[in-house]
Amino acid sequence: MVFEEKRAWIRLVVAVLGYAAYVIVILGRLDGRTLPEVPYRDVLVWTVGAAIVASVVAEVAMNSVPGASRATDERDREIGRLGEHVGQSFVVIGALAAMLMAMAEWDRFWIANVVYLCFVLSAVLGGTAKVVVYRRGVPQW
Repeated sequence: MVFEEKRAWIRLVVAVLGYAAYVIVILGRLDGRTLPEVPYRDVLVWTVGAAIVASVVAEVAMNSVPGASRATDERDREIGRLGEHVGQSFVVIGALAAMLMAMAEWDRFWIANVVYLCFVLSAVLGGTAKVVVYRRGVPQW
């Protein structure tokens, strides 16, 4: 497995685990309240921060393995671009949804959560695209 594929796996796994932890904590805080009444801000900030730290730590650990090559070539750059283009769609969807929700004066809980969900979906979709292309090859269109 090449360096960039390992990075894609790390980011993919961290995004899924981080969001799953967030959902579990939020649902655990319901205690008879509706979702918008649940205190979510601190959990959201800590979850995003922990995911960033976990990704950095995992990538540093991966880089510290003796003999591991960090060389990239044109194929790696092409796969990286493809994955980023595929994942960007959810960033746009999240921004558009948040804008419409704010204009409709939805509760901040829903706006923050749709943005977070779309960031996670972007990371998952982009990471999955990269992993699939590394495994099956670059599509020829």
